Amino acid sequence: MKLENRPELLVVTGMSGAGRSTVGNALEDHGWYVVDNLPPQLLLPINDLFAMSNQALAKVAVVIDVRGGEFFAELQSHIQQLRTSDISVRVLFLEASNEALVKRFESVRRPHPLQGDGRVLDGIEAEREQLLTLREAADIVFDTSDSNVHQLTNRVAEAFEGEAKTFKVNLMSFGFKYGLPADADMVADARFIPNPHWKETLRDKTGNDKAVSEYVLSQPGVDQFLDTYLATLKTVLAGYRRENKRFATVAIGCTGGKHRSVALTNKMAKLLSEDSEIQVAASHRDLGRE
Repeated sequence: MKLENRPELLVVTGMSGAGRSTVGNALEDHGWYVVDNLPPQLLLPINDLFAMSNQALAKVAVVIDVRGGEFFAELQSHIQQLRTSDISVRVLFLEASNEALVKRFESVRRPHPLQGDGRVLDGIEAEREQLLTLREAADIVFDTSDSNVHQLTNRVAEAFEGEAKTFKVNLMSFGFKYGLPADADMVADARFIPNPHWKETLRDKTGNDKAVSEYVLSQPGVDQFLDTYLATLKTVLAGYRRENKRFATVAIGCTGGKHRSVALTNKMAKLLSEDSEIQVAASHRDLGRE
C-alpha cells in the first residue's frame, strides 16, 4: 500500500486526569473516528475497522488507559505489531505534574483508578511508573499541567489542523412569527426587502422558485447586504476556527420564512460554498408551515 494511502491510527493514552476525554472530543471535531476506553486486546483487530471504512484515508483514534486493567500491560506489544502493518500508527501521550493531577482529582471528587485504599497521589505514582516505557516510546507528548480545556483543545488543533480543515456551516431560513431558532449562532433579518407576499403572482410560490428568488435578489440593498454580511460572516468564522469551534448555524429570517429568507439563504449558501474549507448545508425551518 502506498504511504499516502495508509489508514491512520492514533493511540491516545497517558496519565488519568491529563485530558484524554478533551483530546478525544477535539479529535472528533477534526474528522477522526474516536473510540473511547477501548480494551487493549481489541487493538489488533483494528484492521477490520479500516477494511469496513468507505473513506480513502480512514482516521481512527482510540483512547486507551489503565482502565483496561490487566490487558493494559499488553498495549506496548500490540502497538509494535500494528507498526509492521499497513496502518500508520502514532501514539499521543498525555502527562501532567503530580500537583496538577491531584488538584484535578480533588476537584471532581473521584478516586484515582489505581489508588486502592491509598491516597490519590499513591495511584498517580503507580500509574506513572506503569506508563514509563509507553511514555518513552510515544510519538507525541503533551504536558497538560498548565493547560485548561480550551488551551488543550487548541493544542490538538495546532497538531492536527492540516488533517481536517473543513468548517461546517448550516444556513437556516426561518420565520420571525414562529420564533427565533434556539440553536442559531448568528441571526440576520431579511425583512428590509419588500415582501413577495404582496405580489399576487408570487404569493403562492416560495424562495426556492426562480421568480421569487430573482425578485428578492434584485431589490435595492440586497447585493450590498450579501457582500457585507458575507465578509462579516467569514471574519466571525475565522475567529471561531481560532477558538476551535468547528460548527456554526447562521439563521436568516423574514416574517413567515417562505420567500425572502429562503431566497437569501440559498444565495448565501452558494456564495459561501466557494470557500473550499467551508462545508455548507442549507435548510428551511418554516417552509410549508403556513
